[in-house]
Order: sequence, then C-alpha cells, then structure tokens
Amino acid sequence: MTLAIVIVILIGYLFIASEHLTHVNKALVAVFCASVGWVLFISSGTSMIDVLHAQEFRDFLAGEPYSLYKSKVFIADRIFLRYVGEVGALVLYLLATMNIVQVLLNNECFWFIEKWLRSRNTNVVVWVAVLVTFAMSTCIDTLTLTVMMLMVLRRLLRNSKQRMYVGAAIVIAANAGGCWTVIGDVTGLMVWTSKAVAATNFSLMLLLPAMVATVVPVALICRKLPEHLDLERPAFMFRGDDSVLKIWQRLLLLVFGIGGLWFIPSFHRITLLPPFLGALCCLGVVWVLNEIINKRRIGTEQPLNITSGRTLQYECIQAVMYCVGVCLCVDVLIECGALHYASALCDKYLHSIYLISLLLGFISSVMDNIALVLTSMNMYSVLEPDMVKAEYMNAFLVNGEYWHLIMLSVSVGGCLLPIGSVAGLALMKSEGVTVWWYLRRITFFVLIGWICSLGTYFLVDAFLRTWFPNF
Repeated sequence: MTLAIVIVILIGYLFIASEHLTHVNKALVAVFCASVGWVLFISSGTSMIDVLHAQEFRDFLAGEPYSLYKSKVFIADRIFLRYVGEVGALVLYLLATMNIVQVLLNNECFWFIEKWLRSRNTNVVVWVAVLVTFAMSTCIDTLTLTVMMLMVLRRLLRNSKQRMYVGAAIVIAANAGGCWTVIGDVTGLMVWTSKAVAATNFSLMLLLPAMVATVVPVALICRKLPEHLDLERPAFMFRGDDSVLKIWQRLLLLVFGIGGLWFIPSFHRITLLPPFLGALCCLGVVWVLNEIINKRRIGTEQPLNITSGRTLQYECIQAVMYCVGVCLCVDVLIECGALHYASALCDKYLHSIYLISLLLGFISSVMDNIALVLTSMNMYSVLEPDMVKAEYMNAFLVNGEYWHLIMLSVSVGGCLLPIGSVAGLALMKSEGVTVWWYLRRITFFVLIGWICSLGTYFLVDAFLRTWFPNF
C-alpha cells in the first residue's frame, strides 16, 4: 500500500510541475491526491499504523480484540485530525494575512509605488520596483505582492517586452526577499513553526545571501533594457464621491497593517501562542481602523475601492487550497514511512546537505517550492545536541545549515524557470512570458545570482561562527 500511495502522489507532483502544459489546476491535483492517499492509508489496517504508532495503537485497543473499524477510528481520530489541526493553523494564518493585505489594497495604501516608479530612467524604475518588492515580500505573500506589482507595471509601461524584463526582476525580488524572514513566505513559516529555526538567527543568516541573489541577476537584466523606458500617459480621473482617502489615513492603515505583520514573530515569542492568532489580532485592528476611516462611505452605501479585482481573490483561494492539498500529501508520506526511506537513500548515496540543497534548487525550477520544502524538511528531524553522532549531523540541529540551505536554494532555484514559483506563473499569465523566452534571457542570470548567494551564505556562516559562536 505504501508503494501505491507514493505512486499516486508522485503522479500528482508531475501534474503540478506540468500545469503550464496540461492546464490542469494544481490546487485540484493536490487536493485530489491528498484525498486518495489518505483513503488508501486508512484502508490498509494495521500495516500502516505499525510503522510509527504500534505502541500507541495497542494502548488505544486496551486489550480489546483488533478490528478494521477500530483501526479506522484510531487513524481518523489520533493521526489524521492532528495533521488537520496543523494545516488549519496554517490556513488561518494565510487567510488572515491575505485579508490584511486586501484591506490595504482596497484603501489604496500602496499608492506611493506607482508615484515612485513614474520615471523614464531605466535604473530608477527597475531598482525602485525591485527594492519595494524585496522590502514588502518580507511580510506579504509572494502571489499577492507579485500580482500587485505587475498591475502597476501594466499601468506604467507601454512596451510589452520591457514589462517582461522588469516583471522578471520583480519575480526574482519577490522570491528571494520572501526567503529571509519567517513570515515572508509560507515555507519560512513552516520551518519556523516546526522549531527548526529561530526567527532572528534565520533572518541574519539569509539576509545578505537573499540580497545578493536579487542584486546580481537584476543588475544583469538592466543591461538588456534601453536607457529610457516607454511610459504610458497618466490617466486623470474625476471622482465625485468620497472614495479617495487622505494620505494620513492611508499611512495609518499601512503602518498598522505592515507593523502588525512584523509583530507576529514577537507575539509568538512572548505569548507562545500560534502565529495565526497574532495574524488574526492584527487583522482585527486593521478592520476596526478600516470601519472608522470609511465610516462615511459605509453610511452612504458607497462601494469601497477594489483595486485588485476578483482575479487576485480567486488566485489567493487557489493558493490556500493548493497549500492544504500539498500539506496533506506530505503528511500521508510521513505516516507511511516513504520520507524516512527517502532520507535513508539520501544519506547512503548523497551524504551531503550541500548536494541535497543543490538538487532541491534545480527541482524547484519546475516544482512549486511549498511541496519541495515540506517534503525536504520532513525527511529529517530537528536534532538535539546529545543526538549528534557525526559531524555532518550538526546541520540538522536547531538553526542548522540544512534548514537555511533548503530555504535559500528552493526560493532562488524557483526563479530559474517561470513555472517554478507562483510569482513566475503570475508573470506568465500577465505578460505572456514563455518558458523558452525566460530560459534564453533570464535563467543564466538567476543561476549566477544563486551561486553568488551560496558563496555569501558560507561567508556569513563562517563570520558568525567565528565571532558569535553562541548565537
């Protein structure tokens, strides 16, 4: 039965990786494969339970005779619901943070971006767009941020080829910027909540490598663009209603929204409550402010500005469902022992976290990073110092190299092709970028940036180990 489960999920991974060819929604594939995998698991009786829960199942029976019904009850209540709780916490976090950003978008709190980008100078447009994207990707999910920035580009640049190059730079900045904080990407949140890393250590180790992974390819992309860009003429619209908020009102919402997102790690450290509760608290504060600021419009039944459109809402729902499906797929692989077997194969034939991280980075060019990071982080357990029996096992300690390298390699490697990340797929849909165009013009730049970022990581690691050995 283990083989059947693995085959079903591997076929699902292939469909997910080839979504741009098959046009089969990857969220649908992930949810379907997770459902089939758990049905096969619960139908197997004790053969699966004995892999990890033999003693617990015997205690559950309490001397009563075994029956298939009791094994199903045990799996449903003691195993499956535990994973559902973890997935539910992740979904609540995603929904809360996405709604915070949605409120900010509806109130045009990011109006300054288009204002800063309105310049014909290529370096100004590209570097300001990259800087804003990199900064905001530390606390805003990659898909929402990329779609928002691509919408700004469409209103700003007339030439489609120029939008493709600048859009590629934005994709790189969004992926690399999201990998160095625990709230910048859902994968970072997963590594953090599994207690594999501490938020401060994680950020300090990956900040400079993430910056290098962004700056190097973007600098090379700038050389492909002309000195001056073709701008659209700004549209001046007359508004006869109260839909335009004052600048101080937008800034107030922006400060509480973004500041609240940044406070989530501190909230978790202080209260020890799950991060999603901090996100919900932040959402509550932002919603109250939104109600107060828009009191006049709500009272006169004037609609709030929906700057992001229905497309973004649909994409966010799909992203949440995909995350649920992938998490449940990985969970069933854990329970049937497939990931333990995969880690044993890696230890036998690769025996190097550096080769594993490189392999994952190249795979991430065609596979979404959520599936890869979840799979790779569950292949190995977080070790305690007294459990280390060999030098290479230090990489699996809390704040070990393994957790940093898989995040860096998968995030940057996902930029090698546009199909490797949700940001790249958004660029393909928005600007009609093809895999072949991206491969010829962008991939080599990303590869150079990836190599430089890995070198930077090892320099940072050596520096911190030398001067701050207890950090």
